[in-house]
Formats: sequence, C-alpha cells, structure tokens
Amino acid sequence: MKQVVLAVMILLGVGKVFAQQQSFLDNQKMFPKVGVAYRDKEEQLKKEFEKKGLEYPAKYIFLRSFKLDSELEIWVKNKATDTFRLFKSYRVCTLSGKMGPKRKEGDQQVPEGFYYINDFNPNSNYHLSLGINYPNFSDKILSDQKKPGNEIYIHGSCLTIGCIPLTDEFIEEVYVLAVNAKNAGQDFIPVHVFPVKFGRTRSLEYLQGVKLNPDDKTSTKFWADLKTAYDYFEQHHRLPVVLVDNKGQYIM
Repeated sequence: MKQVVLAVMILLGVGKVFAQQQSFLDNQKMFPKVGVAYRDKEEQLKKEFEKKGLEYPAKYIFLRSFKLDSELEIWVKNKATDTFRLFKSYRVCTLSGKMGPKRKEGDQQVPEGFYYINDFNPNSNYHLSLGINYPNFSDKILSDQKKPGNEIYIHGSCLTIGCIPLTDEFIEEVYVLAVNAKNAGQDFIPVHVFPVKFGRTRSLEYLQGVKLNPDDKTSTKFWADLKTAYDYFEQHHRLPVVLVDNKGQYIM
C-alpha cells in the first residue's frame, strides 16, 4: 500500500513540475486552431522578418488600428530600449458604427483610445481573437455608467459589430505574433485605436468635417488628444505615456 501511495505522489509531483514548466506558448499550441496557425504561418513570418532585417520572434509588439483607413499595423522590437519598427499593415475587413468613441452597449461603435490586449481566445467563434481592455479608465468615466459595453476583440471571420475584424489568414499571423510576445514576457501588449491616420491628408480632412453631436465641441478635444499621442509615436517610434484625469480626458 505504501508503494502505491508513493507512486501516486511521484506521478502527482511530475505533473506539478510539468505544469510549472509549461510556457504560455506551449499551452496555446495545445489548442487546435493555434497549433495549425503556427504550422502554417511561422515559417512565413520568419522569412518576412528576415527580409525586413528584423529578429524573430519579436519580444515586444504594438498594434495601431485606424477605423476610416481600415488598417491594423503591427510594430515590433526586441529590447525595451529599442524603438519600434513597422513589421506589417493588415487590411481590416469592415467597420461598424461611425467615427467617435464607444460610449454604451449596443451602439455598434468600435472604441477609440488607448488599450492593451487582455484576453487570448483560441476557441473563438470568430476563428481566433484577442480581447482589448474596453472599457478603460477613460471609458468608465465618460461612457454609460450602467451599460458601457464590453467584449471588444481583434478577431477573424471578417465580420463585426463593434470589433476589429480581419480575415482568418491575417488573424492567425497577428495571434502568433501576440502569443510570442506574451510568451517572452510582454504582459501588456498596447493597442491604440484611432479614427483616422492623422498623417494622411484626406483622412484628416474627412475627420475635421465630423462632429459627434451637432452642438458638441468635445469631439475636437478628444481627437486632438489622440492626435498628440499619434504624432509623438510618429516622431519617436516610442510609446507615449498616456494618463487619464478625473474627467476621463487623456493627458500626455
């Protein structure tokens, strides 16, 4: 009997050690869709990185999305002190809602502001998906207090109501890059969502003609704050430090 108990204890101990040693990457690869994504995309990604003189896998990534321009950019680096370099720009399939931030559940708006990835969903109904932390501190102050909405994702399946949709092929690449960065220790993968590319003349001109409400001047201030962060990154290729004041406004 003692031998049986000892054997069980040994097996449990081995299982505990295995669980402790299993990395985030190993865990994610156990899910079928993630395993297939690595099989189909990793060599391609390595070649694209090499072609651009980048080290694979990237230990740090940064995502920028532009609603009107229907783009999602992936920026990468491998040291905290490095500046970011653009790896790739993906086409966003479609857009729900209009220009302006998300302010309540069911408004079909894609959020605008400064977020980070807070969920990896390998079993998503939309192929694969990466959640962002909407509502953030600003949204919690400025949005509907009872029903601000939630569950905003970057996902596949090329359809959406308030999220950022990519093709399945593209989300597999983005998901692999995000898993690699998370596995390397990047706990907070930043995601900045802008209404437009502020450096693109036609997009900026379009935005200047848009008002969130006919008598509301807050849109000008809100987008000016977003543009400040956009301009800082464009100039330095480093992330700006963004804070939120007690009124929910972004300050840099």
